[in-house]
Amino acid sequence: MGKCDETCQGCGYELRSSKILGRPDWSDLRAMFKGVGFGDDDLERPIIGVANTWSEINPGHTNLRMLADYVKRGIYRAGGTPVEFGTIGICDGFPTANEGMYYVLPSREVIADSIEVMTEANRLDGLVLLGSCDKIVPGILMAAARLNIPCIVVNGGPMLSGPEYNGRPSDAVSPTEAMALHSIGEASLEEVIAMEELCCPTCGSCSYLGTANTMCCLSEVMGMTLAGTAMVPAVYNERIRIAFASGEKIVELIRKGITSRDIITKESLTNAVKVLLAFGGSTNAVLHLPALAYEAGVDPQLIIDEIDKLSSEIPLIVKVNPSSHYDMEAFHIAGGVQQVMKEMRSILDTGCMTVDGVTVAENLDKFYNKYGETNRNIIKTLEEPFSEESGLAILRGNLAPDSGVAKPAAIHPDAHYFTGEAIVFDSEEECMDAIGKGRVKSGHVVVIRYEGPKGGPGMREMYKPMKLLYAQHLDTSTALITDGRFSGTNNGCFIGHISPEAANGGPIAIVRDGDKITIDIKGRDLHLDVTEEEMEERFKAWSYTPKKTHGYLSLYAKLASSADKGGIIDLDRV
Repeated sequence: MGKCDETCQGCGYELRSSKILGRPDWSDLRAMFKGVGFGDDDLERPIIGVANTWSEINPGHTNLRMLADYVKRGIYRAGGTPVEFGTIGICDGFPTANEGMYYVLPSREVIADSIEVMTEANRLDGLVLLGSCDKIVPGILMAAARLNIPCIVVNGGPMLSGPEYNGRPSDAVSPTEAMALHSIGEASLEEVIAMEELCCPTCGSCSYLGTANTMCCLSEVMGMTLAGTAMVPAVYNERIRIAFASGEKIVELIRKGITSRDIITKESLTNAVKVLLAFGGSTNAVLHLPALAYEAGVDPQLIIDEIDKLSSEIPLIVKVNPSSHYDMEAFHIAGGVQQVMKEMRSILDTGCMTVDGVTVAENLDKFYNKYGETNRNIIKTLEEPFSEESGLAILRGNLAPDSGVAKPAAIHPDAHYFTGEAIVFDSEEECMDAIGKGRVKSGHVVVIRYEGPKGGPGMREMYKPMKLLYAQHLDTSTALITDGRFSGTNNGCFIGHISPEAANGGPIAIVRDGDKITIDIKGRDLHLDVTEEEMEERFKAWSYTPKKTHGYLSLYAKLASSADKGGIIDLDRV
């Protein structure tokens, strides 16, 4: 492709790096680059950051070091100069039900901030962002939107599943299920150990449609990942070619002057909402899409309003684990994200730009499933969906004035209207202890509060309480509501993200044991059967003392916005 001039062959995108590398005024900086080993030819090319969240701690990211090497080869071949740097990456699985979970959502802001700092300090011309897991993909997308330079996301791909367990291919959640069944005498210790050893047979993000794969899919929907690449399994050799092609493509985007905010727009975010509803992805996406909208200069309320409006219009056309026994490899073979978008083409904005350098329409025009016929047990059509009820729903009411998030796709139809008596806990730990002691009974609505972005702090996942209820066969006869959040693998009648949260004086703060609570999924209502007068009296007696925190958590707790605004660090509070 040749070298770039300062305006990248007249495309109008000014090379930021050229302003700090020209001779003779910037020979001192050129000397620093030469200290790394770069030569004059390298410094005449676009300088492209490869932001890598690789680590040896979680399987979703262990293959990113190799992929980064191929990204860099692609960049250099196309006429750019790659410079790799690292940032943090936490997998939600490791901090589950322990104090580490306080840090998971806040880590998203650290990822975005660190990428911004490295990119701006070094005046990089573009970025390839490598990540696969829960808060990491949203973090790198937020950085891309904030920086508004040419960017491409490369994910590492999902892992393969393990042997069948409990009616479906095993995955990273299977040991938890085995542990819960073992605790009530329905599984042996040998079964638990077998799942421990077999459920994660390869590297990659988890093999189900949890938060990690949801956000990777939505990255492709929005056009930030090369078309057809998000769900290619981590161990397929195609992953290497994707990395190489992404390296080549970022140079093309720089030459064309296509930046991240040309791609992450109100229209592409709305496309992401539509696909999210159609495949019943993780409720955490309702946290991350508003945060991404904020960084892209779009009102975060748009996301909540769009989900609210469209959830009654868009049917469920995809079923994969945890709503069926099909894993992400099977979803990919069925056609993956592009097949879903093809089925939804009539209701998507296909004029949106993508990192392929073409529009969504142009990508769909050339798409075909190289594996053959689509498995209609996995991906259906809008005309013949799995359900007229979409995958996610926004609930409001006197218990959630701003919003709460439900996942109808994960709730048994018999529990779509649920009335029960509240049993209230001020932390996840209190709740798990009570479930373990048999205090939670059929007919209870479990309330876990002070677990929101500010109150947690960090908005922990209420993953284990739901799994414990499932193991005790209470998943269809109880409900759980919280100002915290859930794992994408959870099922049962649960409502999360209740806003305002308890720490901000939301009504969930004054619920008492024995109160009657009604959850109406179809009616989109979450109601506390207490008079307004009684609620006012309770608030008069209510007070809140923030938890003692230190370090970064202390900062996050002071500045975190509510869940319906994405749980971002709200700079308006500074």
